Amino acid sequence: MLAVLVGSQALGQATPGGASIKTPTTAEQPWEYTLTVDGYIIPEGTSYVNPVLTADHNWLHLEARYNDEELRTGSLWIGYNFGRGDVSAGDKWAFSITPMIGGVFGRKNGIAPGCEASLNYRNKVEVSINNEYVFDTTSKSGNFYTSWPQLTYSPVEWLHVGAVAQHTAAYHTPLNIQRGFLVGFSHKKWEFTTYVFDPEIADKTVVLESAVSF
Repeated sequence: MLAVLVGSQALGQATPGGASIKTPTTAEQPWEYTLTVDGYIIPEGTSYVNPVLTADHNWLHLEARYNDEELRTGSLWIGYNFGRGDVSAGDKWAFSITPMIGGVFGRKNGIAPGCEASLNYRNKVEVSINNEYVFDTTSKSGNFYTSWPQLTYSPVEWLHVGAVAQHTAAYHTPLNIQRGFLVGFSHKKWEFTTYVFDPEIADKTVVLESAVSF
């Protein structure tokens, strides 16, 4: 599933998790990269790893994913970064939205419009969503929608907690929409987050995420 990126000091990811604020790059650092790896622990199913690599340069957003839309399936994306406000520069609010178009290939083949968006308040509270709709080029019945909305709160700079949901086609679940919570820690350019979906049932899904920016 989409993964995106997490927490108010998130590293700019797009896979499960969610979208995060993208600040303009400088002449000294024309590109910003983030590698995010999600490990899915699926009860009574196939556990797997979902890597996502993003690259941002001013308005340009590039992204590569594997095991996201479907297992043994890759996707390549291009998008346009829109943003307003910069909490690191003293603004209270910052907003970011990145509309994208992607090509899906492998076990599933198709064309996918998508969007990553986030709203951040003082690097304390952030609401974000990462979603897409895949048009299967081999069969109309294979079309599907996926999304990953989340809300995070950071009481201190290195800790973020919150609520998360996902609608995925990468694996089958008892519920159409999975809901849960997240707890994450950050240190310099690294971030580590644990997601627990459907904690009230025995067959809960756990996602262990590591991300690094460079």
